[in-house]
Amino acid sequence: MAKRITKLQQLQNGGSAPKKVDASDSICADFLTYLKRECHLAKNTIAAYSRDMKQFVAWLGGRKPAEVNVTELSDFVGFLHDRDLAPASISRNIVAVRMFYKYLQLEGLATENPAELIATQKAWQRMPGVMSPSEVDAFLFAVKKSDSFWERDRALLEVLYATGCRASEVCSLRVRDLSLGEKHLRCHGKGDKQRMVPIGGRAIAAIELYLSQSRGMLAARAPALCDELFLSRGGRPLDRIQLWRLVKRYSQRAGILSEISPHSLRHSFATHLLAGGADLRQVQEMLGHASIQTTQIYTHVEHSRLQRVHREFHPRA
Repeated sequence: MAKRITKLQQLQNGGSAPKKVDASDSICADFLTYLKRECHLAKNTIAAYSRDMKQFVAWLGGRKPAEVNVTELSDFVGFLHDRDLAPASISRNIVAVRMFYKYLQLEGLATENPAELIATQKAWQRMPGVMSPSEVDAFLFAVKKSDSFWERDRALLEVLYATGCRASEVCSLRVRDLSLGEKHLRCHGKGDKQRMVPIGGRAIAAIELYLSQSRGMLAARAPALCDELFLSRGGRPLDRIQLWRLVKRYSQRAGILSEISPHSLRHSFATHLLAGGADLRQVQEMLGHASIQTTQIYTHVEHSRLQRVHREFHPRA
């Protein structure tokens, strides 16, 4: 890889003058290009950071990032709170700003990173929304044969719960990623990291029915053939918005009053595994979490198994 030349070095070597230290759209665009080309972050992550940087620029109000100290930057957290963002979104905003300052340091545009001293919002983290096993059953059986493309919808919902994959991962599944005979599939996660995820008999049966009955008909509707497993009514790959709408439709039909999203099935998958005695490291691997600390949130949701073990084995229980 070619040696990076900072903007300050360019000036010292007689090159063009560096950009002014501000939060202009151009330097934010350079930062996002850096994330894509040098950090190799996933497309969805870069899109999220792009939205985060727009909020940061709005908060700066024309001030130069390098002139903002940690005390002033702490007000940014309050600014995010005032926008009613979820704790996870606030944490991601802080991480984005932290990476932005690292980029400014790398380019010689800032000497310090005040965002390093801003804590992420672990204390504000909400418990993930988890469906009970009976709610999951009602949800999965909400698909009726009278529904258009019911084979696809049933296979889609079964895969979401059976694998714990993210919505984007399910949408990007390809037919060649399936190994139904070996009862697993290949998942393409964040940063294009691949992992093998086990899949159960009910989901396999639903996929096989969809492949034999519906997918060929859907694929024939598109001008170009797609390798993605789940297709829209027009024969193109199903996107996350369409997936979200399907989940909302069937959760309402199942009479589930709580707010349900595709991620709720991922939360339920992990929680039910741990409640049944699964090892935390194994669940981490199936979810594709880089850190086990991310997986540990699910250990706070289901305590019944630990209580049962305590009652059974502790002499004073």
